[in-house]
Amino acid sequence: MFDVIGDIHGHGDRLEALLKKLGYQLRQGAWRHPERTLISVGDLIDRGPQQRKTVDIIRAMQDAGQAQVILGNHELNAVAWTLSDGNGGFLRAHNANHTRQHAAFLAEAEQDKAWYASTLAWFRSLPVYLDLPALRVVHACWHAPSKAIIDAHSDAQAVLTEAAWIAANSKGHALYDAIEVMNKGWEVSLPPGYSFVDKGDHRRFAIRTQWWRTDTQHYRDLALGVEPLETLPDGPIEAGKLPGYDQHKPLFIGHYWMRGRPQLQSPQIACVDWSVADPSGDGVLAAYRFDGEQQLSNDKFVWV
Repeated sequence: MFDVIGDIHGHGDRLEALLKKLGYQLRQGAWRHPERTLISVGDLIDRGPQQRKTVDIIRAMQDAGQAQVILGNHELNAVAWTLSDGNGGFLRAHNANHTRQHAAFLAEAEQDKAWYASTLAWFRSLPVYLDLPALRVVHACWHAPSKAIIDAHSDAQAVLTEAAWIAANSKGHALYDAIEVMNKGWEVSLPPGYSFVDKGDHRRFAIRTQWWRTDTQHYRDLALGVEPLETLPDGPIEAGKLPGYDQHKPLFIGHYWMRGRPQLQSPQIACVDWSVADPSGDGVLAAYRFDGEQQLSNDKFVWV
């Protein structure tokens, strides 16, 4: 069946160690398993020390039919970094914050222009999500209305059309909003008078949420990346403001920099991003070994 692997962020050595632990072997230029296929939730790049190595490993596996790969927000941003906004700039602004976030990838990619161009073209060929018979995979949030918008701008494999890339990176377009949800997560606007300052020193008027939780509707319980939580309302989010999940199939996500020992988010939802790129060194690169079960199990996580 499938091994669903989390955000790698340029940690190629850790990727090789995990593949070995999962029983893959390097043969004929690609890591292979006699019975299993790797699925990557995206975010192959940025932050880590081995950007090109990571991309080359996963791409070779896909080329050999040993892996399926979806688009992470960092791959999306890497393409937008190169696309003109029509006003002399780029769809991903080359400001100090974005440059810092993308520096590790650019440092390697720009040493080989042909490899860089080929890699960007490959990123553009990746689907936004997978909806397979036994499971679903999306980088951040499964949301049927957003999926319908993406489908209208994609081919049958959920790969954005060439014409869609500008809209996907243009604020105010419905496709931009849909990509934001599925690729970057579900946000809830704060009530009037409330805001917080994020780690990048930007004032925010909406919170990114643990949208999968059903045990609470409280702002402070569901917020991600807000410190201190006391800056948020001490009460529940208005009914209907969270997307929910239809539970039709197990769902695998990345993106969220989970901490601690890998574990499920619900019996049918597993985040496989466990902060391998955390500067503290406390994060792990994780995978979930999926064998068709409808109820997921914490025992199926493997990590290095």
